Amino acid sequence: MRAIRYLIGFVLVVVILAGTFTAGFTTHFLLDTEGLLPRLPRPTTAPTTLPSREGPTSLLGEAWRLVDSEFMGELPDAQKRTYGAIHGMIATLNDPYTTFVEPQPRQLEKDQLRGEFGGIGVYLRRDAERRFVLEPMADLPAEKAGILKGDILLAVDGKEITPDTTQDDVAALVRGEIGSKVRLTVQRAGVAEPLSFTVTRQRIETPSVEWRMLPDTEGIGYIAAHLFNEKTGDEVRKALRELRAQGMKRLVLDLRNNPGGLVDSAVDVASEFMPGGVVAYERRRDGPEKSFTARRNGTATDLPLVIVVNGGSASASEIVAGALQDLGRAKLIGEKTYGKGSVQLVHDLSDGSSVHVTVSRWYTPHRRQIDQTGLVPDVEAGPVTDEDRNAGRDPVLARAVEVLQNAQG
Repeated sequence: MRAIRYLIGFVLVVVILAGTFTAGFTTHFLLDTEGLLPRLPRPTTAPTTLPSREGPTSLLGEAWRLVDSEFMGELPDAQKRTYGAIHGMIATLNDPYTTFVEPQPRQLEKDQLRGEFGGIGVYLRRDAERRFVLEPMADLPAEKAGILKGDILLAVDGKEITPDTTQDDVAALVRGEIGSKVRLTVQRAGVAEPLSFTVTRQRIETPSVEWRMLPDTEGIGYIAAHLFNEKTGDEVRKALRELRAQGMKRLVLDLRNNPGGLVDSAVDVASEFMPGGVVAYERRRDGPEKSFTARRNGTATDLPLVIVVNGGSASASEIVAGALQDLGRAKLIGEKTYGKGSVQLVHDLSDGSSVHVTVSRWYTPHRRQIDQTGLVPDVEAGPVTDEDRNAGRDPVLARAVEVLQNAQG
């Protein structure tokens, strides 16, 4: 059974409520329940010479049987062998975006693109001893269950948390079906014995958009989109409604460090600022060129607009920025974008892992190539330095406001 869904690639950097993770891809979505490689059972005996057979999988099995019979160290289990074989096979393609993603990070990717997950509402940080320190969020399950800021996480459902445990590992343990329960064991300062808390998971939303009116600018609104997930289009429309109600007359759309996301979301957001036309073209190795067109009835087609970008603006961000730049709808302010314009077809495998295969490239409405090229801003500005951040300054945003004000006289 196959269900196809378009997804634009991204170098995903997310803060989740139970940990952090990074991943990258530009994709279509395709369900595939077939495995890539046969199981490689460990034989009880192996001859010193093996018969030659045709085919790469036979050769793989031949090589492994030799290692299996002779290696003096501890052998990995069958799953690790299979995953290692897939990683190695895909690495020979020399394409950074054709990848094998194991079940745990794949699930985190899916959660982030949905914009929600079943969780408990707690931030994690490591201390000097590499222990996980908890900080529950207000009015969410972890706080309601009794978790306090500063508690040290010792175990999740009885599974010990060690200095070698990753934040992805913790996230996978803590997350789960909404309404299900998870047991956290923690060490609390001043309490001799570990404490145990049972927490009921609830729906945790991860907004992708923030917005506000910029002070002292005479009606300039600001929208920052951090990711293009399933909810981004609705969030942008909500932002536009609220900013208009506050007197917005012009807008800065900030796509800095936005690593991309869903193609439908990118088209949806671009459509809010376009009266129609092509948002992007897709070209495959074989087959006709495909166009993605704007949806009608955009709510901000005549709103004066500039877009802020930098080297972290990738994939879906470049689709939106490139379309609005090509159509003369907005100037780009900032730094050259990342240049992530290839498309991956994502095959979800039977164990929850996935294979992301590069199958095509994206082009702007003027058919400019994005992949390995990026978008050059109309007005160069930046980067924002550590000194700027420490002083609470954003000179790139200030330059964008200046360009927008000058354009309107």
